[in-house]
Amino acid sequence: MADQMQWANALSTRPSLEAAITEVVDRATSLLTKPADLGLVFISSAFTSEYSRVLPLLTEKLSLPVLVGCCGGGIIGTTLYGDTQELESEPALSLTLAYLPEIKVQPFYVEGDDLPDLDGSPNAWVNFIGVSPNPTPQFILFSGSFSAGVNDLLQGIDFAYPGSKTVGGQATGGGFGSRIALFCNVRGDSTLENRIYRDGVLGLALSGKITLDTIVAQGCRPIGQPFQVTKGDRNIILELNEQNPLIVLRDLIANLSDEERILAQNWLFVGVAMDEFKQELQPGDFLIRSILGVDPSAGAIAIGDKVRPGQRLQFHIRDAQTSKEDLEYLLQRYQNQNPQTSSPIGALMFSCMGRGEGLYGKPNFDSQLFHRYFHNIPLSGFFCGGEIGPVGGSTFLHAFTSVFGILKSE
Repeated sequence: MADQMQWANALSTRPSLEAAITEVVDRATSLLTKPADLGLVFISSAFTSEYSRVLPLLTEKLSLPVLVGCCGGGIIGTTLYGDTQELESEPALSLTLAYLPEIKVQPFYVEGDDLPDLDGSPNAWVNFIGVSPNPTPQFILFSGSFSAGVNDLLQGIDFAYPGSKTVGGQATGGGFGSRIALFCNVRGDSTLENRIYRDGVLGLALSGKITLDTIVAQGCRPIGQPFQVTKGDRNIILELNEQNPLIVLRDLIANLSDEERILAQNWLFVGVAMDEFKQELQPGDFLIRSILGVDPSAGAIAIGDKVRPGQRLQFHIRDAQTSKEDLEYLLQRYQNQNPQTSSPIGALMFSCMGRGEGLYGKPNFDSQLFHRYFHNIPLSGFFCGGEIGPVGGSTFLHAFTSVFGILKSE
């Protein structure tokens, strides 16, 4: 019988860093029957002043080839009793250990100033990242304070590694201006041993007999009908169906219910259709982008992405009920489309700080809904300043989203 992959997670809420690390190490190691090849650590901003001690304390207790992770605005993990928890406002530490036979585990670190040209060759990106495209790698990314370069990096990875999946999140602290940390320790590599980064992107490539499936829950629902961009400039919509965009939007809002009209005043977004040829668009077919502003004199609408003539757009609204229904729809669709020929071994969750208890009015909603569909699968992750995941075959940096990465053996 083939050697089985193993994945274990432990979560601690102890306020002492030493006690928290001891607890998660003892519990996670007890759940594995083989030595771990990889460790993932996520730590809450309550420990900001002690970030420099995280790796030394962990490596004192663990001998891992690769240990990576970051801080988050909240921490997600699996309790002693197998339940999932999202800890948003208290000290928390999550440690995942994985035994990955026949899998190449390759960490890397890149900075935004050095990215290759997007018009260059795939080889330039492969050389830059340092990961072979064969066998197809699966990527997990932790971003620091250089979100302006993340989208170019994601485009470059999609370009150079066709067939790969990428998930991750932007590390964040407890508030504006808080310190962040990306943790990396690669045993025997002086360039990546016991490192803490504040910016750039820390990446992890998993290559071999492993699959990364993704669920990207953007938490919105469409209103009205799709429109076509007939005139646009950079990120500014100048015409929709050859009409003034603000007039189109005004007429749309006038026909909404009272409840939808209130939501549109506060939570109005634009969904960009990712498949130009799909006739019947459904939830999950759109890339959700924020409306950045309007120009009443020109009737123009600026959004958080580039637009071009011919694209189809549909306005969307968001609230707690919509987010619930969106995630449940995507989980059901995933289950229907993926008969369990290969059982998941573990999962990662990257969720926006705008979701969680602030959106739903109660804790643990997204993670526990996921757990209902994926029983006994260790789940870990953190609350992000931006979430990384694919929509329509391309990878993006999102907001107000929960991204799940589901790991399975091939």
